[in-house]
Amino acid sequence: MGYIALMGEKSGSGSATPDGVKPDEPRSALTVEMLAAAAGATAEDGIWLDVIRKMDEVYNDLLQYEVALEEKNATLEDTQQFISSVLTSMSDLLIVCNRAGVIESVNEALASLLGVDAAAMHGRMIFDLFADEESRQHAGRLFAEQSGEPVEDFEMQLKAANGSAIPVSLNCTPRYNGVGKMLGLVITGRPVGELRRAYQALRRAHEDLKNTQQQLVHSEKMASLGRLVAGVAHELNNPISFVYGNTLAMKRYAERLGTYLAAVHGDMPLAEREALRRELRIDRLLDDLPSLIDGTVEGAERTRDIVDALKRFSATDRDERRAFDLVEVIERAVQWVCKASANQFEVKLELPAVLTVLGSAGQLQQVVMNLVQNAADATENSRERRLEISGRVEERDAVVEFRDSGPGIPAGNLDKLFDPFFTTKPVGRGTGLGLAISYGIVERHGGRLAAGNHPKGGALFTLRLPLAQE
Repeated sequence: MGYIALMGEKSGSGSATPDGVKPDEPRSALTVEMLAAAAGATAEDGIWLDVIRKMDEVYNDLLQYEVALEEKNATLEDTQQFISSVLTSMSDLLIVCNRAGVIESVNEALASLLGVDAAAMHGRMIFDLFADEESRQHAGRLFAEQSGEPVEDFEMQLKAANGSAIPVSLNCTPRYNGVGKMLGLVITGRPVGELRRAYQALRRAHEDLKNTQQQLVHSEKMASLGRLVAGVAHELNNPISFVYGNTLAMKRYAERLGTYLAAVHGDMPLAEREALRRELRIDRLLDDLPSLIDGTVEGAERTRDIVDALKRFSATDRDERRAFDLVEVIERAVQWVCKASANQFEVKLELPAVLTVLGSAGQLQQVVMNLVQNAADATENSRERRLEISGRVEERDAVVEFRDSGPGIPAGNLDKLFDPFFTTKPVGRGTGLGLAISYGIVERHGGRLAAGNHPKGGALFTLRLPLAQE
């Protein structure tokens, strides 16, 4: 309002202006300019009007600066409040100090752990917080070097208010100002006991996860074995029947031999003994015994091999790493699935003589059985139920392809095929875990299991495993 007073002095004290307004009444610069123009103001009056306009602009700028400053102050207060609330709620320890080691700020977690007032630690040396000389020397080296590189996970002893030592794990990070000058250090950490408890909890969770995974794998194997019981029983029936028949024959032979030996050691005349020998067909019996014994041994060994394969297949998974022939595993899996299939299911094998890989034969047999069983299920309603299994060696990998004569895999299911619990089978026919578990087994063996559709029709699964190196 200073410019009004100046105008009043120019017009005369207490006198009225041409528009009837008294000099001490406020008016805008625009009104003054209009009045001055109407009254034919002199050049001096024009200078005063420029001064008034400049003062008005400065005044408006000051108002804008004040508003902006108030907004920034409000934002700064909100930021300070936010930082304060974060520091208060932190469970980790926090110490902020300058380059000399003077404490500038700590959080409530540190004060609560040491049993002291947070404000009382401001201005103290950080070295006073340590309980032993080794920790103080370690901290002294950090401040002496100040290389600007962060230091992680170093264990030190803090001193509580009652004099006890508290082991803590600390991390140290340099603090810089706006122009990049190092101002000091920011130290964070937490008690070692809490870390150990967290590590133990993590370890327990990891072990529980591993156990759960093994249980899922084992459950899926038992479900697969349940579906294949008929095939396994048929596979066992042949050698067992062979052994049983040979045993009955040898029992009859033993009775004849007993009768003949009794005659030999008795008082029977030679002619009668010879007649008895021909009647009991002792010579033919003796010629037949070696083949009976060999056949019985072969049947027993075949039974033992089947039972051994069943034991390996149904046993709880272990991290077994040994070389084995993948061709034998595939042939055994195909036998079991085909003999358990209700309708005619043809499997054509085109495999090399040997494909030696490294890992668990039982686990990979589960993978192959799952792929063969899926092919049998996929072709159940097809006119021709057929699966072609071909194998080859590519560089250092064994590659086995499974192509069925079914309708193929819908495009929308290709991305979800190996997801746990995803299945297109009716309830009670599948768990949705077979392919997911198979994928994990192959991956743990350093291989890869891929699914797609063959250009000529049908689903195509490709199993790739690294060959065992000599």
